[in-house]
This record gives sequence, structure tokens and C-alpha cells, in this order.
Amino acid sequence: MSNIVSFGEILWDVFPSHKKIGGAPLNVALRAKSFNNHVSMISAIGSDNLGKELLSYLNENEINTDCIQVLDTYKTGEVKVVLDEKGSASYTIEYPSAWDKIEFNDALIDTVKASDALVFGSLITRDDTSKQTLYKLLEYARYKIFDLNLRPPHYSEDTLVFLMEKADFIKFNDDELYEVSRFLGSKYNSLEQNINYIAKKTNTNRICVTKGPHGAVLLYDGLLYYNSGYQIKVVDTVGAGDSFLGTLISQLINNTNPQEAIDYACAVGALVAQSEGANPEISTSKIDAFINP
Repeated sequence: MSNIVSFGEILWDVFPSHKKIGGAPLNVALRAKSFNNHVSMISAIGSDNLGKELLSYLNENEINTDCIQVLDTYKTGEVKVVLDEKGSASYTIEYPSAWDKIEFNDALIDTVKASDALVFGSLITRDDTSKQTLYKLLEYARYKIFDLNLRPPHYSEDTLVFLMEKADFIKFNDDELYEVSRFLGSKYNSLEQNINYIAKKTNTNRICVTKGPHGAVLLYDGLLYYNSGYQIKVVDTVGAGDSFLGTLISQLINNTNPQEAIDYACAVGALVAQSEGANPEISTSKIDAFINP
């Protein structure tokens, strides 16, 4: 199995009636770990009870926490989550939070250098401290996976372009793809044309776009692969895209055929969407039974 490092926010998703551990990079990390990869998290928490609970949870789930910084001056992150009648989520993200203030140090360099892949998103760049730490670590990463996670107003076009140009692999949802295509000057309407347009603009030949209930499209070394999705009853969509990406990364960097990889990742994303919360436990036997009922 592979050695994966996930960089970015770890936090609590606070629903009207309960709270759950989350943050896109953490959700990706947990799902990648479920497939027996060695996974490390680079982030920061406060020296508060919420931070202690987070750290304990990660250790229980065998995520390497050596590079999680504990800060006295900032609180552990919280996000208020509201679900609409279809289970789609909207978010209010507290600022500043501890994860905005990840400090660069030599231990982070060593962790990234030893990894097969570094996963990061766009939300972590909303504060200059964590942003500059990420920028420095990109210079040491062997394989860079950029998960756009556009949460207005926490991103800029210039930053997105910089990170896309640095990345070896980019993951969008379909709304994000069209937004980025527009500001890059695309005149195309089709998903495939815009994928190829961004690939050329950013010099990135591995791009994946999720389409909610309609599956995903994967551009991988010049070829397109499709999955049309699975029919499910959605409970909530929180973390479904993150689990999709964690699964896809695990499959691809462990040399699974791209078509099998996207089929498997779409199945896991669907299973998460029909469960409550971002990180339900899903066995490989359950995934196999879901794909081949």
C-alpha cells in the first residue's frame, strides 16, 4: 500500500442537533486509510477539549498525527452545517481557526518527502500562514493532488490557477469545473471540452470531475473514463465527494485500472451519501456487494 499525506483543515461539522468530525482533507485521509494505506495528517488544532477529542479520534483511526500542531492562541475549527430538503449542505466556516495557522517546519518537509502523494484543497489557502506553508511543501511533494473545495468567499482566482498549475491531479465537482473554466476564458459548454481545456491551460493531464448522483468523469493520461452513478436514497451529501477522492487516490496510486478505480470510487461516494455524516464505516465486502448486487 501507499504512503499518503493530507494537508489542511480538521474540524467539527456542527449540525442543528449534533456535531461530527470533518474537514475535507481529513475525510479524504480517513477513507484512504480504510484501504490500508499509511496516512499522515498535517494540520493544527486548539489546546481545547474539541482539539483533544479530534486528536484522540485520529489516533483511534490510525492516522499519523505527528504533524498536527497544537496551538494555544487559536480554537479548534468548527463549521455550522445546514442541510436542505435534498440533503445538500451549506456551510458557515469560523475564522480564524487553528487550522488557518499551520506553521512550516522541518518535520513537515520530512513527512512530505517520504510520501507517495500529497493531497490538499483550496480552503486551506484562505489564511496566509497555512497558505505559505502549503506553497513551501509543494516543492518537496512527489505527486500533488489538488481537491478544489470552493467555499465563497474563501478563495481567489489567482490562487486556484497557481495550485492547478502545480498539481499533478485535479479534482472538481461539475459546478467548480464550469466556474473555473469561465474565469480561464473557456467558450465551451460540454463537460469534456472544459476538462480538456483546463488540462491544456494548466498542463495537468489527470483531472476528475464528480457529477453528484450522475457519477464522475476521469481524464487520465489522455483518455476519458466514465461512471454514470448509482441510484440511492440520499441521507446527506456531507463528505461524499471526499470519500470518493480518498478511494480514487488509493485505487490509482496502487495501480488499479482507471475504469475500475472510478467505478469503485463512485460506489463509495454513493454509500457515504446514503449514510449519515462524512465518515461512515464501509467494508470492502459491502462495496463489492453494492457494485455487483
